Amino acid sequence: MASLKDRLTEIFINNKLLTQEQLDEALAVQKEKGGRLSDIIVTLKFIKESELVLTLSEGLGLPLIDLKRFKIDPEIVKIIPINIARHYQIIPVSKMGDTITLAMADPLNVFTIDHVQALTGYKINPIISTSQDIAQTIDLSYPDSTKGIIEDLVKEMSASSIELIREEKDVLPSDQELNLISRQAPVIQVTNMILEEGVNKKASDILIEPFSSKLRLRLRIDGVLHEGKAPAKNIHPSIVSRIKVMSDLNIAEHRLPQDGRFKMKFSGREVDFRVSILPSSFGEKVALRILDKSQATLNIERLGFSPNIITNLEKVAKLPHGMILITGPTGSGKTTTLYSIMKFIDSPDKNIITVEDPVEYQLEGINQVTARPEIGLTFASALRSILRQDPNVIMIGEIRDFETVDIAIKSALTGHLVISTLHTTTAAGAIVRLVNMGVEPYLINSSLVCVVAQRLVRKICAYCKEEHPVKKEILDTLKIKLDVKDPKFFRGKGCSHCFNMGYSGRTGIAEVLLLSSGVRELILARAQEHLIKQQARKEGMVTLREDGITQVLKGLTTLEEVVRVTAPDE
Repeated sequence: MASLKDRLTEIFINNKLLTQEQLDEALAVQKEKGGRLSDIIVTLKFIKESELVLTLSEGLGLPLIDLKRFKIDPEIVKIIPINIARHYQIIPVSKMGDTITLAMADPLNVFTIDHVQALTGYKINPIISTSQDIAQTIDLSYPDSTKGIIEDLVKEMSASSIELIREEKDVLPSDQELNLISRQAPVIQVTNMILEEGVNKKASDILIEPFSSKLRLRLRIDGVLHEGKAPAKNIHPSIVSRIKVMSDLNIAEHRLPQDGRFKMKFSGREVDFRVSILPSSFGEKVALRILDKSQATLNIERLGFSPNIITNLEKVAKLPHGMILITGPTGSGKTTTLYSIMKFIDSPDKNIITVEDPVEYQLEGINQVTARPEIGLTFASALRSILRQDPNVIMIGEIRDFETVDIAIKSALTGHLVISTLHTTTAAGAIVRLVNMGVEPYLINSSLVCVVAQRLVRKICAYCKEEHPVKKEILDTLKIKLDVKDPKFFRGKGCSHCFNMGYSGRTGIAEVLLLSSGVRELILARAQEHLIKQQARKEGMVTLREDGITQVLKGLTTLEEVVRVTAPDE
């Protein structure tokens, strides 16, 4: 062994990688603590491991292999047991006849070569690689390298009483390590468990939120957030990296927000996930929007609206030109209503084109364009091109600025039916918003035909529905007047079918503002929102609160739900 050590020191000195003083220090450490000289030199930071293996390769005349770029046959890996591979930092890379080529971190260790030769019966052809690359390749190549870790990880998820507290400035795994971990079975298993729980519970969103000492997992089910069982905080970076890998995002970027999407199959049905990653104080927060096409109800008749609302919607949808606006906050079902209207009016004699950001559901027979502002394909620029495509119906995912609304109104005035959404809370508020965006009132009167404001309320679970009396004092406090003599109210007691929430699924409530002559006069006078609403109510408009109370009296939802999502009428 002395001659090999002499040869190794000669290589270091001749290549001027080490001074004699550094070599003496490394030899002193080896004498005191033992271990390989090459490892000690790297640990003392006298030389980088990559430079070390390159020098050894040249000095010893042994080939150097980059294992990251080399795919190893799983059958060859079976030649050497995983415990031997880990102990000696070796991995077989190829086999020819009675000889195997062995990647080694320490090709000078004759004892290792003799032991492996005796164990396998093969002759050994040593080549050089870094110990880090060998360790990572062992983890990726051996089928049983993660055996038992899944069980430990699942146990760790439930062990909330003992948790490793990490300070904000703790050293996180390197991007290379995160990339490797994110492709391993335990992290894939845990990430899939989170996604599967969201899909099974029919959640619309999954939020993975890191805090100083814990990870919080929340699911938005029927519009309300519920806290779920979260994994341990220490595997949060690995889960985020796994989601980034699935979404083709940059796993090395931790300081800027990122957006992406991916698709998965659950029990034979395809589910789309939209991904938003936001850097926060304690790590990256992940928001996943679940788009389960099998749960989508793209049919006006099945949206849950009252019969008079469906009649009004069908009437305006059949108009040859004009603009229909669907309004409401985020998550109120605006997009589903848009798609349902398009499905209702779709026919071979109509050219329907949409511009969306992004396209949420692919509809057969409808031309759909995804807006991409980063390359200049904005809603406005896409609309200009669409108008040259001879459309009958144009659907705009959302009106966000004056330029988009200006082209939309001009399109409605030139014989096109335009359908879009706007973020306002009431139907009358949409008109005031258009004026505030810079649209002249006379143009609103000439183009706009209908505004629909909508919300989604949770439905009472059919399996645990029970009668629940409401005191008259509560109705008086809420300023709710009922025409029914003996009203009956219901609620869900909570059972296994609804995960003990008392609700299952959602239904729509809406108010439809049709532009009558009286409403048009107020718009021309730039009247305030409450005056437009008063006039519309005089002409028979049912408000959101009133439509919600109708659904309560039908036994579909609860009074609490309607009060939660609607504002009281003046």
